[in-house]
Amino acid sequence: MARIVIIDDDPAILELMLQVSRRLGHVASAHATGRQGLAAVEAEKPDLLLVDLKIPDWNGLRIIEECRKRHPEMAVVMVTGYGSVETAVEAMKLGAFDYLTKPFDPEDLQRIITKALERERGISGAGQMPEDGREAAGPGVEFIGESPQIRGMLDLAARVADKDSPVLLEGEFGSGKQMVARALHNMSKRRAAPFKVLHCAGLPGELIEQELFGTGGGRSIFSRAEGGTVVLEEINVLPIRLQSQLDSWLEEHTGRKRQGPQAPGTGFRFLATSSVPLEQLVREARFREDLYYRISVIPITLPPLRNRREDIPLLVSHFLKRYAQSTGSALKEMDRFALQMLSEYGWPGNVGELENALERACTLAEGDRIRPADLPPKISQKVEAAEDEGAKSKTALPVGTRLADFIKKQERAFIRETLRYNQGSREKTAAMLGVSIATLYRKMGLKLERDRMLG
Repeated sequence: MARIVIIDDDPAILELMLQVSRRLGHVASAHATGRQGLAAVEAEKPDLLLVDLKIPDWNGLRIIEECRKRHPEMAVVMVTGYGSVETAVEAMKLGAFDYLTKPFDPEDLQRIITKALERERGISGAGQMPEDGREAAGPGVEFIGESPQIRGMLDLAARVADKDSPVLLEGEFGSGKQMVARALHNMSKRRAAPFKVLHCAGLPGELIEQELFGTGGGRSIFSRAEGGTVVLEEINVLPIRLQSQLDSWLEEHTGRKRQGPQAPGTGFRFLATSSVPLEQLVREARFREDLYYRISVIPITLPPLRNRREDIPLLVSHFLKRYAQSTGSALKEMDRFALQMLSEYGWPGNVGELENALERACTLAEGDRIRPADLPPKISQKVEAAEDEGAKSKTALPVGTRLADFIKKQERAFIRETLRYNQGSREKTAAMLGVSIATLYRKMGLKLERDRMLG
């Protein structure tokens, strides 16, 4: 749950932004003048400011400039009906996270609010780094997780952090790509130099082009990051035309590096993130193959939360402690049935969704214990799925279960019934199903003991 201040002189837009913010579970206040909005910013210290460009008594750009000076940690999104590339560039240079032009869909506003809060507060990250890696990662970049996937990812990141090779970070929304990018910068020799991020998603192509290459008289993001790190977030949405230009730009930069060592503090480290596997987009001719190979010298894949469920209890403990500290309330305990539901849920929003769910549960819980009823309905709600092809028995799966997980469960049930039909003979079952015994074992995900399978 975040604090949001909204400044807009259009009552209908103001009410819409208020409803969307509250629907996301945040605390929001709405103000029709710049004077009222600035007073609210000073009083409430919000995590996010949504501000219109033209309001009666203040200019939106001036508000952004003032707020970013006083509260640099606060995310800002400009919302305006007077959209132009020039205004967007100016807003971004003043520190705005993103730019939304009226009229807009509520879904677009919801997406931008979520991404802005994830970026500024780090709630999209993968948690906290193990004790031996915290100092190296730098302040504000911490991970929680003991799973092999997280350990392996952190080890690889630590080994390549001080290199200059391009890194491609792939993973779902909320898996922690932005935090790993920041950690790579903080652990490198470039840590004292600028760390510049360009969010490709949601920006018009001409604005991205200006930011990348300095067209229109402005400085490119690469020149502004001289000596530091440049991150292109969601590079998968970059138009093909700009992909070609970027490939040429990077080829020229890396060509200069190959000609000889650069002076300290020059050049830049290039990182890119993608929520869609770029190799898949290359096969679909939606991403240039030459650019893909240029930026993926070191690929790092971040696992979704559902693939490292053993980390969920650690994350739950961390978020409960953090909630208690931030609110000054007593530390709440987690009912074992509620924890089981959290462990079984699919988490399409990954760690950010888990944190929001726990904040809601802490707010609604009566007493010092969180119970299943305190969790969001989509986590505690389940749907029934047949356990075998005859639908003789059923099992309840949490809403949010991935289709692949459902299919795997149905597959195991069918194998189990075929084993019963063949009186436990694995050889006959494999032959009947048209698979090898090794495939049979793998699809079951366990050792097929005859007695247990027949029992």
